[in-house]
Amino acid sequence: MFDFEPIGIKAKEASRELSKAESGRKNEALALIAEKLVEQKRAIIDRNRADVKAAEAKGIKSSLVDRLYLNEKRIEGIAEGVEKVISLTDPVGEIVSGETRPNGLRVRKIRVPLGVVGIIYESRPNVTVDAAALCLKSGNAAVLRGGSDALNTNVFIAEIMRSCIEKAGLPADCVQLLGDSSRDSANAMMKARGYIDVLIPRGGAGLIKSCVENSTVPVIETGVGNCHIYVDSAANINTAIDIIDNAKTQRPGVCNACETVLLHRDIAEEILPKLKKRLDLHKVEIRGCEITKMILGDCVVPATEEDWATEYLDYILAVKVVDNIYEAIDHIRKYSTGHSECIVTDSLPAAEEFQNDIDSAAVYVNASTRFTDGFELGLGAEIGISTAKLHARGPMGLRELTTVKYLISGNGQIRE
Repeated sequence: MFDFEPIGIKAKEASRELSKAESGRKNEALALIAEKLVEQKRAIIDRNRADVKAAEAKGIKSSLVDRLYLNEKRIEGIAEGVEKVISLTDPVGEIVSGETRPNGLRVRKIRVPLGVVGIIYESRPNVTVDAAALCLKSGNAAVLRGGSDALNTNVFIAEIMRSCIEKAGLPADCVQLLGDSSRDSANAMMKARGYIDVLIPRGGAGLIKSCVENSTVPVIETGVGNCHIYVDSAANINTAIDIIDNAKTQRPGVCNACETVLLHRDIAEEILPKLKKRLDLHKVEIRGCEITKMILGDCVVPATEEDWATEYLDYILAVKVVDNIYEAIDHIRKYSTGHSECIVTDSLPAAEEFQNDIDSAAVYVNASTRFTDGFELGLGAEIGISTAKLHARGPMGLRELTTVKYLISGNGQIRE
């Protein structure tokens, strides 16, 4: 049985001190972290190679190994994300609203940290830094529990961050990484009500479902991405192919990768051979409807009902030909996980219809779903993509890691 209490006590104590820290002190810690990550990138890569080698030995598919893999460019990108967080306005203490009541009471609503944020995630060491940096800047202590696949990398990165935080004069326990990546440790975090104020799972559908169903700590649901691209009859074919190719193949193992393409019947015969030729460069398997198979032939694997609902995270793409935009919208509303959807069209009415009627966290016109990312959308980094509707939705940055409290000042008022 994993004992979370000592970790929870330290996190609570650290969060109290961090919640009062000045922006300059938090930024100093973040600057030291960014500098040290680049300075130690060869040492990080050495630890990461051990994790990658072990993952490959287990037979983990290449698209998921890619999520685990770090090189110098990726580490520099992670450090750049930390620097972006430094440049963002600190939300803590921001006055959301204020008024003086008729009885003279002065009422202010201000932003304050959530407290202790727990993050359970899988196979992505960049999350270790992104989550810690955002929590630190927003005044929250972070308790991190990564997957076993990235344990060597995560432990080393966490040690770097804790030493930098301490050097800046803040408690090292502002960031704690669980060295135990067993199911017991995840379950302990789910039951750590009183120590963890909010739990954010980042990973596959199984992890998120387990947290939502079993946690006694409030959970922000994130990230399962059955993302769609609909190509309208008024689309530019070359633009559509470029967008689909990028959304599917740039990094297929991430939650904002495209999993299903819907094609208007009027352009299906023109676009499908060209699209297949492009996807063949990446050996993408197409699982298609009867019309897709009729146009492309036996290279198409017949799609099942399950395919329309699947987040592949692999070089597999489901393709369906639809009669019109309304059929596309109905399909997306039935199978979407509420993450990211796109329409490719040169028709303004079609674009407006799609954006108004699709109920997902991010809805695109003529752009790759790969942009659903805190860094790309100006948040510096992200702690996850929320597909929930309460508290936060879409990429979660600094403001989404705060709540509010009311400050009321009077001069002796009593209620009659």
